[in-house]
Amino acid sequence: MTQAVPFTEIWRGPRAESVHLGHAVICDAGGAIVEAWGNPSETILPRSSCKMLQALPLLTSGAADAHGLTSEHLALSCASRNGAAIHTERVNRWLSDLGLTDDDLRCGAHDPQDKEAHKALLCSGTAPCQVHNNCSGKHAGFLTLNRHLGGSAEYVEPGHVVQKAVLEAFEEATGETSPYYGIDGCSAPNHASSLHGMARAMARFAGASETGDAFDRAAVRLWQAMVAHPELVAGEGRACTELMRACSEPVALKTGAEAFFIAILLRRKLGVALKIADGGTRGAECAIASILVRLGVLDPEHPAAHKYRNAPIVNWRGIETGMIRPAATLA
Repeated sequence: MTQAVPFTEIWRGPRAESVHLGHAVICDAGGAIVEAWGNPSETILPRSSCKMLQALPLLTSGAADAHGLTSEHLALSCASRNGAAIHTERVNRWLSDLGLTDDDLRCGAHDPQDKEAHKALLCSGTAPCQVHNNCSGKHAGFLTLNRHLGGSAEYVEPGHVVQKAVLEAFEEATGETSPYYGIDGCSAPNHASSLHGMARAMARFAGASETGDAFDRAAVRLWQAMVAHPELVAGEGRACTELMRACSEPVALKTGAEAFFIAILLRRKLGVALKIADGGTRGAECAIASILVRLGVLDPEHPAAHKYRNAPIVNWRGIETGMIRPAATLA
């Protein structure tokens, strides 16, 4: 089967009102497909789901150790976080340690997703800074790598030494030559691969060894950081954070724009990549939760599981009007 298949259904009354279609692949540590839905060869842009791949050169180059980065720094380099105080304070401190400021970032500014942080800016009449951007941790990592490599200030340019290192790591991880790139919301290049390639990369992370080569050692440190600090990877109320906390064994999760999601199952040495064809986030969150249930690492009765699969839809009067639930392919 090569067409997208039903993953998530939106029910109202006695039947499905809407359906989110998608593709997904589960790979073992050797890169072989264990299970797949839709088209494993589908060419995709992983968006922020591949941040751990973009962070690999930060470690393999020696930049992370040269600058004394901790597991919190590494988690932030893989993050798409809410912009809460626990995020922005750490990124500001990271920039200060480098002798840099918000002006050195190239990710752009947007309002924080965190309600308290957003309220604080509104009440003080303060405009958001680039550090509020959900990708500023990744960009602080880019700046650290750039300092180590001696590159120019425009580190997001596709031909820049930082982005060349990122592409090399991306292609090594996926086992593919990237056919093209798009410019992400944070202005950095986002390289394409097949869905199988992205699942293969996540499985390689899952199977990496602390006694392996430089790639393996970097991969282990990055997934360990994500699992140790789920609150820094996304934030309170977010699927990545809530589902990582809910899993019965270590699992690293990362969402990406346009309904992409990855999972790294460490004990089982499996990697998962999924894409919802219409870009609907609710479809991706339900699908990844359902795959985690299917793989036995998420209790279907856990409150976090219920929030994203078999979740009630409630109207403005608090009346339950429907449900978000997995389609038969994932149920």
